[in-house]
Amino acid sequence: MKPVRGLTLPLVLLAALTFLVGLGRGPITDADEAFYAEAAREMVESGDWVTPFYNYEPRFQKPILYYWLTAATYLATGPTESAARLWSALSGVGLVLLTAACARRWYDDGVGLLAGAIVATSFGYYSIGHMALPDLLLTFFITAAIWTALVAMLDAPRARSRWVALTALAVAAGFLTKGPVGVVIPGLVVLPIVLLERRGLNLRLSDAGLALLIFVVVAFPWYGAMWSRHGSVYFESFFLGDNVERFATDRFNDPRAWWFYGPVLLGGLLPWTPIALVWLGPAWRFLTRRQDLETMELRLLLWGVLPLVFYSISVGKQPRYILPVLPPLAILLAQSVLERTRDWRSLDGARVRVRRARPIVAGALGAGVLLILLALAMWRVQPLLLNVAPMQTTAAGLVIGLMGAMVIAVGVSGAWRQVPAALALAAAVTFAAIQYGGLTGSGDDTVEQVARAVVSARQGGEAVGTHQMLVRNLVFYTHVQTTDLITDEQVTTFLKRTERVLVVAPAEAVARLEQAEGRRYEHLAEFPYFNQAGIRVRTLIAPEATRDLMRVLLIANR
Repeated sequence: MKPVRGLTLPLVLLAALTFLVGLGRGPITDADEAFYAEAAREMVESGDWVTPFYNYEPRFQKPILYYWLTAATYLATGPTESAARLWSALSGVGLVLLTAACARRWYDDGVGLLAGAIVATSFGYYSIGHMALPDLLLTFFITAAIWTALVAMLDAPRARSRWVALTALAVAAGFLTKGPVGVVIPGLVVLPIVLLERRGLNLRLSDAGLALLIFVVVAFPWYGAMWSRHGSVYFESFFLGDNVERFATDRFNDPRAWWFYGPVLLGGLLPWTPIALVWLGPAWRFLTRRQDLETMELRLLLWGVLPLVFYSISVGKQPRYILPVLPPLAILLAQSVLERTRDWRSLDGARVRVRRARPIVAGALGAGVLLILLALAMWRVQPLLLNVAPMQTTAAGLVIGLMGAMVIAVGVSGAWRQVPAALALAAAVTFAAIQYGGLTGSGDDTVEQVARAVVSARQGGEAVGTHQMLVRNLVFYTHVQTTDLITDEQVTTFLKRTERVLVVAPAEAVARLEQAEGRRYEHLAEFPYFNQAGIRVRTLIAPEATRDLMRVLLIANR
């Protein structure tokens, strides 16, 4: 495997700015990341490193690897937000270097550097890298498995057994991170590419045996321990429930249209999406049969498209599922951009300067305008940012706007060929500005304030219920088991207990329940609440305090 050499330092610095800066700012959100942050905390608290627990009950939905990594970090740092998100962020850094190494091997240093920069500064990776989720870790292993398998089977490397071993290790680690998908996606990509290139598997029996041995030794012991402890209950819950039903039914996610991942992909590549205009010309020439795809282009295209098709067929769709398609698309985009910015030599050896590439200039204008619009949107949503000083938001918006103007200026100037570098810098600075001036301030968030109120109000170990808000993340901050009360009837029944109980709920829900019951509960505390995990494009375009801001109440039945 070729070292990335001179590419490593600039890419690590860029990726650190994207993934590590401000990692601990903002609370664990009332979303899926609360499952992983809290389950790892309970793993340390209980000392049980085999069965994951969330909210003090067994959690069978995902395998163990992300819990292990996060729990090990907690042992060193304590259960902090940055510790919960660390391995997601480090996976992003690893993906940057892995993409660069792949592009360098199949193309050259320039493509490797730009492909790594695109991965480091794409919104899809930035957003997930700042959440305590295993999806970037899974993406790292899937990307490593696909690339090393293709090299082992098609590139005939000298140390083929080493590449086979890396493939098996990556597949096993992916299987320990999220289960069968860590095996299915690499197979779905690698086998069609191998068959299309008509090379055969090019593997010796000893290589296959080595791969199988590594996979079994790495992946099977924990599953065996779970079988020994829980029998078939775990396997029915995870393999059938969390995998087959998640793919084929709407049990976990509402059904979404087949084209759902199109806008998700465009958004995930931002701010690089407008630069993809460089693909229009080659795509038209290919469709009109005036240009064929080269071998590497076909490999990367299939690598990006096949998982996208697979997930588009599924009923249960989530935006982060298609993260593995971004590395091959980043390499294709980097190659296309550099092909239009590099000088070339004529047959007599004379250096010929390329003419201004209109798709790159147009892409720079589009990307710059998007950044300026983002700056304006931050100014508009400032009233919703309860824990951020207006000056912080204003400063962040100004910085983002200046970055957009810089990209536009580079695009229309004689230095237009520096658009990729300008856009990478602008994206990295924008993400840092969002972390420090957009979504989070330096004080405690609502969930932390509510948690302190709950702990203070529990005079004798009262049971705690949550209704419609803070249902997942409150336990991380209170270390107290909570009961998710989904319906009004469940809330009413919970509050009718003979012993004293506490409930966290929206103020409007409490008012509705009090009116229905003809009584007033004891109001212990009230806080303003803005759900950052629920931000949508609509929120940025047309924020409304009456719609997006809520009041959260802590009440007791006596």
